[in-house]
Amino acid sequence: MTNSALPPDLAATRIINAAGTLTRLSGARVSPRVAAAMAEAAGQSFDMWTLQAAASERLAAATGAEAGLVTTGASAGLTLAAAAVIAGMDAGHMDRLPTTTGMPHEIIIPRTHRNAYDRALRVAGAKIIDVGVADRETGAGIRGLEAWEVEAAIGPMTVAIAASASNATERDLPMLADVAGRNGLKLIVDAAAQLPPRENLKRFIALGASLVVFSGGKAIGGPQASGLLVGERALIASAALQMLDMDVRPEAFAFPPAFFARLDVCAVPRHGLGRGFKASKEAIVGLLVALDEFLAADGDANVAQISSRITRIAAGLTSIGGVIATTVPGRPGALPRLEIAVDPAICPIRPAIARLASNGVHVAEGRIADGILIVDLIAVTEDDDAHLLDALRAALKP
Repeated sequence: MTNSALPPDLAATRIINAAGTLTRLSGARVSPRVAAAMAEAAGQSFDMWTLQAAASERLAAATGAEAGLVTTGASAGLTLAAAAVIAGMDAGHMDRLPTTTGMPHEIIIPRTHRNAYDRALRVAGAKIIDVGVADRETGAGIRGLEAWEVEAAIGPMTVAIAASASNATERDLPMLADVAGRNGLKLIVDAAAQLPPRENLKRFIALGASLVVFSGGKAIGGPQASGLLVGERALIASAALQMLDMDVRPEAFAFPPAFFARLDVCAVPRHGLGRGFKASKEAIVGLLVALDEFLAADGDANVAQISSRITRIAAGLTSIGGVIATTVPGRPGALPRLEIAVDPAICPIRPAIARLASNGVHVAEGRIADGILIVDLIAVTEDDDAHLLDALRAALKP
């Protein structure tokens, strides 16, 4: 890399990430404007409460929520969401987390919404209550999640219902919002990877979610360790109190209206559960600039440009025996991807992946059991397309 500010040994570890915005492969690339804003912020000082309050106003406008908080990723957002619904504005409860003995701390999650990331809720001290069966998903029956199954699990220790938004679960969300509202519970929606389309920024709040989590380092194009937690003002205020620096004399602390308008705060807590999740000034500024770019971008033009690049890469693979490359459209507003089916008798797929990695190229591995590699260009510059194609040809040749 020429004119690189990176030490040579670090620059040498650079890869071509054609697997998507995976955390283990460093997420999305930030734009030059985002990088410049982060660099400028790094050389300045800020009152972090004031900076997060300004961020809250922007996040609220973008999502339709009452308030918002920049977090250090979607997982941190889920932990803060759980801490907020458990502790509320009770400083004593905040001080005790993650110990929840004697206080309501149960969060109901449908079994078909469970995933490894719901550990983030348990980090705050939440106890997860499973409900429902997976008859429809497993093909054992035709019935999916029903309201009575959720309501039957509600008890005196219940504080919230949590849902994971995806194509497979979205039909449940209106019902879960209705059940939560009728029973005085909060609804937490994990929408970490539900962008694009950009309309999803407002969709889950509009459906009735109390708190929604998005990743900042995926489609938005913000810093990898950034995320959005948006929702009801009182819950965002609780999350902020449990994340931001509270080493301050109570009489000197000013409660920003963006978080605390019309809220009665009885005590100023000490450092909370989210202290280790504090978002840096660079991450906050970078995420907000990236969000501006995401909202202003021409999504159709971006899809068309990526489609053209994928077509060129696919054409470069047609001469390889045992390989079939197919363009697969994304959901509305999302980028298409390239699926490469490989005949295992001609080219075993696992050695092919190893050859790609040795050449500094990573592709998505979610369908290797089916003999399919997936190329996702969201984190690949057009300048790297030629290297990517050469690496694919070298790895897939018989």
